[in-house]
Amino acid sequence: MRYAVISDIHSNLESLTAFFDKIGTLDVDKIICLGDIVGYNANPNECIDLIKGKGVMCIMGNHDSRAAGLEEPTDFNLLAANAVYWTRKVLTEENREFLKNLPRTLLVDNKFLAIHGWVNDTDQYILGAKDALTNFKLLKEHARTNLCFFGHTHVAISYLEVKGSVVLNLDSSIKLSKGINYLVNPGGLGQPRDRDPRAPFLIYDSKKSEITFYRVQYDILSTAEKILAAGLPERVAERLKLGW
Repeated sequence: MRYAVISDIHSNLESLTAFFDKIGTLDVDKIICLGDIVGYNANPNECIDLIKGKGVMCIMGNHDSRAAGLEEPTDFNLLAANAVYWTRKVLTEENREFLKNLPRTLLVDNKFLAIHGWVNDTDQYILGAKDALTNFKLLKEHARTNLCFFGHTHVAISYLEVKGSVVLNLDSSIKLSKGINYLVNPGGLGQPRDRDPRAPFLIYDSKKSEITFYRVQYDILSTAEKILAAGLPERVAERLKLGW
């Protein structure tokens, strides 16, 4: 099976559309989204409709839970909180219910675990080796798999657990090996934060035991113009151009 894995779309219709255009050439069997379909940008309903129409398997992110009204964005920064309140106003009832009913985690075909933040906490960030080691322990407790895909940080990165130690990996492809555990982030499709403004995603080929990272160009100016037209903060638009 070939799985495309994306995360943190954040209502960016142009990046999501560019992703779908690209994977049409990559022979993908299933698409997995690691949460945060909405937030920050100006097309929440359109992105949800596209996700549903394409049959994407999706879990809940922290912005999704706030936009659906399950929690309040009291711990969000001002930009993120304002975007949540704006998103709540424009979401259709059908799409609000869709977000509300997303699972927090998903074991996909008994091959890998899909999470947003931590294995046991949607809101926590995996930001380094210490966090990764904690989540490797949680992975062993919660799922019978050595592979977990996570989002939330908007940075494409891989952590490997080798004999109890965590190794950071930034290679563009990874060959999976027995006896090694993996935590892998595809990056933030709709708002990259690693100084590369192109939309990131990955392909996991379970037959070849291989993960390959990709980037795709998209119409950032159109996304930025929509953000300003919606009355969302200019800073949200400008950061897309910087990949931050």
